[in-house]
Amino acid sequence: MGETIEFSGTVLTGPDQERHGLWSVDGRLTFHRPDVPPDSVVSGWVLPGFVDAHCHIGLGPDGGVPDHVAEEQARADRDGGALLVRDAGAASDTRWLQQNPAMPRIIRAGRHIARTRRYLRNFAIEVEPDGLVEAVRKQSRAGDGWVKLVGDWIDRDIGDLAPSFPAAVVKEAVQAAHDEGARVTAHCFAEETLDQMLDAGIDCIEHATGLLPRHVPRLVDQGVPIVPTLINIATFPGIARRAEPKFPRYASHIRALWERRAERVLEAFEAGVRIYAGTDAGSVIRHGRIADEILALHWAGLPISSALDAACWSAREWLGADGLVEGAPADVVLCQEDPRKMLSTVSSLKHVVLGGHLIR
Repeated sequence: MGETIEFSGTVLTGPDQERHGLWSVDGRLTFHRPDVPPDSVVSGWVLPGFVDAHCHIGLGPDGGVPDHVAEEQARADRDGGALLVRDAGAASDTRWLQQNPAMPRIIRAGRHIARTRRYLRNFAIEVEPDGLVEAVRKQSRAGDGWVKLVGDWIDRDIGDLAPSFPAAVVKEAVQAAHDEGARVTAHCFAEETLDQMLDAGIDCIEHATGLLPRHVPRLVDQGVPIVPTLINIATFPGIARRAEPKFPRYASHIRALWERRAERVLEAFEAGVRIYAGTDAGSVIRHGRIADEILALHWAGLPISSALDAACWSAREWLGADGLVEGAPADVVLCQEDPRKMLSTVSSLKHVVLGGHLIR
């Protein structure tokens, strides 16, 4: 028999939904009091384990990392409260981590797919346009229902951001993924790339810094969410500074995207675009920072409950994972204060429980 834990406190089953009386029995949640006394009683404001919807366990600044580093990354995410991670492209095979019950649940996307010499070295499968469709088919089968395209990057010939692949090829590639039963997401910084991806029938947009008013109704109508990765976009001024001497046009563009980052996220949210929290940890962003991304979404203008929801109840539903419901895996975090009133409490979690095991 496994451990029995009693959660003594207010259970937040939704942004505006409260219950009392929750237990973990043999790693599963129940709202029915067990017949035996609990092994542990933990108190606080109870939420589902957070979701990091854009994370790279197994990826470092130079590409793939050794297994022990990938495990350290996963542990940092777990300890920060991210108990469900949507991998958004990794250079390492992390399927072995999925077998470890002490690590966050990982939904893998296989390798990034990028244009030859148009992305960070050693990160991606690099192909020319005539190889994109086949690469997408292969990575669709290698992941857990997601494929990640690098939609744009700097084109050194023009000295600015530009789409990685021709629009017609992208459309064919997205259809190929759908035929394989996979959803497609794409790294998108520039304005033109968003048009291309929406035309292609994309399922999600990462970063979306080039969001313009013309894109918003299409995102709503097509049901395409965005994962803004605001704590990563905060690095844009440094990128622009380093690029300025050689690529001034690109540097100016990156700065402009950074300056309007909050405005764009809020505009999308207010129009009804679904927003999810993702850190982009794994290259320059350290792991374990999902709380910082939740706070950044609130800074950008999302109400507290919506910033929480972006990493909590709705995010889990989007990825097909249970929240705080009868029989769900006991993956929960506990806050010292009501996070709907004091959002900063997510930065210092009182307890983390994964699979019914008290991590801390």
